[in-house]
Amino acid sequence: MDTYADKLSFSSDYMEGAHPFIMTRLSDTNLLKSQGYGTDSFSQSARDKIRAACGCPDGEVHFLMGGTQTNATVINAVLKSYQGVVAPNSGHISVHEAGAIEFGGHKVLTLPQKLGKITADDIQELLSDYQNDENHDHMVMPGMVYLSHPTEYGTLYSLEELRSISQVCRKNGLPLYLDGARLAYALACPENDVTLHDLAELCDVFYMGGTKCGALFGEAVVIPQKNFIPHFFTIMKQHGALLAKGRLLGIQFDVLFTDDLYLHIGEPAIIAAERIKEALLYQGYQLYFESPTNQLFVVMENTRIAKLTQKVELGFWEKYDDTHTVVRFATSWATNKEDVEKLLKILAE
Repeated sequence: MDTYADKLSFSSDYMEGAHPFIMTRLSDTNLLKSQGYGTDSFSQSARDKIRAACGCPDGEVHFLMGGTQTNATVINAVLKSYQGVVAPNSGHISVHEAGAIEFGGHKVLTLPQKLGKITADDIQELLSDYQNDENHDHMVMPGMVYLSHPTEYGTLYSLEELRSISQVCRKNGLPLYLDGARLAYALACPENDVTLHDLAELCDVFYMGGTKCGALFGEAVVIPQKNFIPHFFTIMKQHGALLAKGRLLGIQFDVLFTDDLYLHIGEPAIIAAERIKEALLYQGYQLYFESPTNQLFVVMENTRIAKLTQKVELGFWEKYDDTHTVVRFATSWATNKEDVEKLLKILAE
């Protein structure tokens, strides 16, 4: 038996299936025959809606299955053989993708993060150090920059920060790539001031997450400038990232980008996270740091965690000291008020 059936689950934001609108649309179209590999009419409709939402009518949109696959495919397609990708040392490609980027032949060049973020100055300093090193021809060349929004810590880049990073990248000829696995939660957050139009203007490639944002699976890669990555369709095929039944991805994103659903689907997660945060602070729990989106990081005594996990599934983040651990509570588009109130009652006990 699945233990999740007996516990409240706040361990991640991909534990549920898919938004009911998606399930209905998949069911209604189940027995229709369509062309493969994303050349079907559903996928084309989704691309048109995404291009309109991002304000890049001539851009390319490609659908892949998951985040690690997407990051590995995009980064391998952009970099030359002697280049690496610059990323925060807490970035997903640096920590939680089992060396997928290195497996593809490219080094992840990490920079120290602050609340999950790196700055334009950090990037410029790394590039200057590389250029000024007399041995740089023997070193891995920085070839692109990787960010995520929200970050691994649920924090957000401001529009000003993103513009500064984009300017440094373009001044130095480095493509800027943004991982949007949880992008819907950023777009639904009142503190966010970065729009899809901004991403299309400032990034060379970015993706909009579906797996963690209401879809069964799938991510939508947006390349605002057509042919920025020549033959990306073929590169997807090389990486095993081209789904034969591509319409399953197209249908889901067609639903997510109908009536601005993607812009609002993360709102229940933000509301639930804020409710949990308020209760935690009221009950005297210590937040590891402030996160405005759907991930909360809390410092707890190990003995208290042992009791809590008998009733609640949560994420273990990192050791804090010998008697405390940082744990993560993650809400999702499907988090309901009843489960939130049950969690708060358990925490109060």
